[in-house]
Amino acid sequence: MSDSIHTPHKHDHDHGEKKLTPAHNPAQNHGHSGSCCSSTPAPAVVQLSEAPTAGARLSTFRIEAMDCPTEQTLIQHKLGKLAGVHQLEFNLINRILGVTHDLPSTAPIIDAIKSLGMQADPLEEGAPAAAPVAKKHWWPLALSGVGALGAEVLHFTNAAPTWVIAVVALVSIFSGGLTTYKKGWIALKNFNLNINALMSIAVTGAILIGQWPEAAMVMFLFTVAELIEAKSLDRARNAISGLMQMTPEQATVQQADGSWVEKEVKGIDLGAIVRVRPGERIGLDGEVTAGQSTIDQAPITGESLPIEKTVGDKVFAGTINQAGALKYKVTAAANNSTLARIIHAVEQAQGARAPTQRFVDSFSKIYTPAVFLFALGVALIPPLFMAGAWFDWIYRALVLLVVACPCALVISTPVTIVSGLAAAARKGILIKGGVYLEGGYKLDYLALDKTGTLTHGKPVQTDYLALFPNVQDSAPALAASLAGRSDHPVSLAIANAAVDKNLPGHVVDNFEALPGRGVRGDINGETYHLGNHRLVEDLGLCSPALEEKLFALEKQGKSVVLLLDKSGPLALFAVADTVKDSSREAIQQLHELGIKTLMLTGDNTHTAQAIAAQVGIDQAQGDLLPTDKLHAIEALYSQGRRVGMVGDGINDAPALARAEIGFAMAAAGTDTAIETADVALMDDDLRKIPAFIRLSRQTSSILKQNIALALVIKAIFLVVTFLGLATMWMAVFADMGVALLVVFNGLRLLRK
Repeated sequence: MSDSIHTPHKHDHDHGEKKLTPAHNPAQNHGHSGSCCSSTPAPAVVQLSEAPTAGARLSTFRIEAMDCPTEQTLIQHKLGKLAGVHQLEFNLINRILGVTHDLPSTAPIIDAIKSLGMQADPLEEGAPAAAPVAKKHWWPLALSGVGALGAEVLHFTNAAPTWVIAVVALVSIFSGGLTTYKKGWIALKNFNLNINALMSIAVTGAILIGQWPEAAMVMFLFTVAELIEAKSLDRARNAISGLMQMTPEQATVQQADGSWVEKEVKGIDLGAIVRVRPGERIGLDGEVTAGQSTIDQAPITGESLPIEKTVGDKVFAGTINQAGALKYKVTAAANNSTLARIIHAVEQAQGARAPTQRFVDSFSKIYTPAVFLFALGVALIPPLFMAGAWFDWIYRALVLLVVACPCALVISTPVTIVSGLAAAARKGILIKGGVYLEGGYKLDYLALDKTGTLTHGKPVQTDYLALFPNVQDSAPALAASLAGRSDHPVSLAIANAAVDKNLPGHVVDNFEALPGRGVRGDINGETYHLGNHRLVEDLGLCSPALEEKLFALEKQGKSVVLLLDKSGPLALFAVADTVKDSSREAIQQLHELGIKTLMLTGDNTHTAQAIAAQVGIDQAQGDLLPTDKLHAIEALYSQGRRVGMVGDGINDAPALARAEIGFAMAAAGTDTAIETADVALMDDDLRKIPAFIRLSRQTSSILKQNIALALVIKAIFLVVTFLGLATMWMAVFADMGVALLVVFNGLRLLRK
């Protein structure tokens, strides 16, 4: 994989506290999920001031109560007033806040967050990102439910005076809704109309007009709905953070005296030798030094079948050793393993906000204040100017407040995007942002590089033709002896073919490379040449009959090498980069999805056409330089096409950067590809691209369903409320019910 694969999304992140330069931009490691939603969710990375000074540092905190944009907005407003704080970085998935500041200590930050009713626990560098699960007592919610039901029964049966009903209702409200009231009061103090503030106002209003049973039932239903919603959203959160649990905590490490000791993986040094037995998970990324086995790499690459591993092969943390014992040398620390980088990249990806998410955020900023003002008008205008009953219209206004927060709308996009990103990661597809996950469905053209993308990228000898009977047996060994002195891929293919056949080698004297043509050397006192068609022309040894043989092989997409002595050509060797079986199936699936395909390659036009015909590609262009590939992409754009580009080399970089989505092949273990590609395929299976497009289309469909459902239900309920046909508990069911529906709909993407 080339280091030049380029897209404009590149981030770095470390937990703990460290010095930053003025140009430093902390990572965009963030997400959106939680049990409630602010009407004005802030971006995940918030710039509060000018670039930080040279002495600025990044401090990270775990905030258990920060699990949705409601808390994010409050923290942003509070810390935005604190001198010396330059930038905030929100990771809602793991409930982590990064603060870039130049304060002498973190105490002012911790105190500011404490004033919001939240606790900020500083994280040491290297601390686990996953947030601990806080245990909550069940009895307050049970007491709230019993009290709400009891108040309703007492009211309808007239079995107790009003003051008794009021006491029972208050017990229910404060046992189940005290947290909501606390959050609501903090929000109001900070001039923020979130769901907690709106619900607190609505319940308090119901109490003031004497609707005790309804106030209790509304608060209880809201608390239950929040709990269910939080549990549902935890599934999306755990789909990502749970990947890290695939890595074992300990591994068996060889000591200096040769003994083996169990050690925590996070304390194992680079270069250490680790042993893994059959059935064990591999603890760290490494390179096999001894043994042979099969490895289940599904957690990393999504491959369904185990992969053979032997000395020199890479192994990845979190994968499962199946057959034999292996020893491997550690090549990456625990916090920098391929699996860790995948998780980190998926967390970062949520910062690249999808178009739908940007629309929802903009809409929600207008919606909540508008509905709040509308509710205020409903409470005041009819009684003041239309002789309406105060009690009736105030009640309708309180019902409107319950549905004033666009909770379902705001929550629908992030939970769907997070689920889609996690589902893709399970399949070995690393998507670098919701913008690409959602945008994939728009692609109608896919451009593909040939070498390493459609083909294996390793030429092999496919044909051998002796031009004279007397050299039938000797020519391959002669050619392999010359080819073995060259590092050209075509020469290596000929040399490897001889090794596979156990052919004897010859000593080569006076060896000389002929750039662009081939090689020359003396074997047993005779001078031989091994080279291409141009070499034969330069030596003046070509003929019409030979030209015909060369053309026939080149037309099949093969590179031809000739062995010659002083009298002329002795034998032909054809070398080709063979097509992957998965490529044909991938192209067929793309066509079934209605996507046109174009191959762009630097190989000759004959080879390009031959490979295109083998795999079923619609068009092929050969003899292309990197700028030519870029121009081909731009030409498709000029025709109104939405183009994706698949590549794996430096010559693909300009085209990858210009394409709507750049796909990098075989990214497992490659830092640069994981960090910079729009979409990184963790192995070299091209079928992952149609899988990505299908996932993108499903994600886009679910996003549209969720937005339509939320808006339609809100609109219907606003009308029903204005007509006086709705109650507060119905409003809770409408608001929180649709929120749960969109959450469950989004979670469908996590189904296997």
